[in-house]
Amino acid sequence: MPYSQYQADLLDGMIERINAERLAFVVHVGDITSGTGPCSDTWLEARKRQFARFRHPFVLLPGDNEWTDCRRTGFDPMERLAKWRSLFCLSVENLPLERQKGKYCENVRWLHDNVVFVGLNIPGGNNNLGADPLEHGERMQAVFAWLDEAQALARRHDGLVVLMHANPFATRRTGADGYAEVRERLARLGASMPGKLLLVHGDTHRYRDDEPLPGMRRVEVFGSPHVRWAKARIARAGARLFEVEPAPQ
Repeated sequence: MPYSQYQADLLDGMIERINAERLAFVVHVGDITSGTGPCSDTWLEARKRQFARFRHPFVLLPGDNEWTDCRRTGFDPMERLAKWRSLFCLSVENLPLERQKGKYCENVRWLHDNVVFVGLNIPGGNNNLGADPLEHGERMQAVFAWLDEAQALARRHDGLVVLMHANPFATRRTGADGYAEVRERLARLGASMPGKLLLVHGDTHRYRDDEPLPGMRRVEVFGSPHVRWAKARIARAGARLFEVEPAPQ
């Protein structure tokens, strides 16, 4: 979200409510337009101005709607991703954010309260595998290299939070599975650091808090038509390292 101007207007109010909270940072896991747009420069630039109203450090990841799905309305997905990067691949004030070097600047990493946070460009829509397998392969090579670095760093800290747009557990009836290797990587991570791994994603528009793989907790955040957010903290109390709850509407 937002998927429409109506939802963008609602987002203004949500930003005000978030700004009233004491937070270390805010993350949006992608899809800042609908699956049929708008995909225009005007819409993306308006979202950049809107996100600038957050008083907390703000991190944005790409979803599928703002680049891969823009082919539905006549745009070139790679040109749209380049535009996204030009607008949002920036430093984040008051957050020790690292971006992956090279063209995949949307992959990010930072450390907070001795926990490693890593953001990855893994979009919905089967991870763009069916539409552009070459793009998929090159991007995922960079994604997995970045994730491997985050895992190595997390061994020296208390835990790891993986953020992406796609729901990697969304199933397909036919064709190649764009998330098979993602699930394999997450399964190995869960086995190696049980209780210390949190996956946060969006994509399928349903709030979930569960354990789809042994050792890995998963939170799926709200999506359109809901304009809501979830609040998390590093608890270090009881069996769970993280506490997550949906914020009131």
